[in-house]
Amino acid sequence: QVQLVESGGGLVEAGGSLRLSCAASGLTFSSYTGWFRQAPGKDREFVAIVTWSTDYPYYADSVKGRFTISRDNAKNTVYLQMNSLKPEDTAVYYCAAQSRLRSGVFGPAAYDYWGQGTQVTVSS
Repeated sequence: QVQLVESGGGLVEAGGSLRLSCAASGLTFSSYTGWFRQAPGKDREFVAIVTWSTDYPYYADSVKGRFTISRDNAKNTVYLQMNSLKPEDTAVYYCAAQSRLRSGVFGPAAYDYWGQGTQVTVSS
């Protein structure tokens, strides 16, 4: 049974930092893995992904320069370091993974497995 377990969300003031973790069990990360977020009343949107084979990251324009995605192969874990947080970053953050390479990797439909989500709230 595949499980993605996220941790690290919370409440932080604007300008602060948080680090999210996503640990996988029953699955070895491959292809693309990363993070999406969903704010109330909005669609789930791409935040950051990394290619497991090349370790190359992709970021949404809204987080570029502030967020960093990284991975630990030995722990089968992916991280999202979030710095200079803004109130508009407030959302539920979801870890996502592919079972096989699919196209359209910047959209949620390309991912087969999802974590339960972790709330990130940034106060102004």
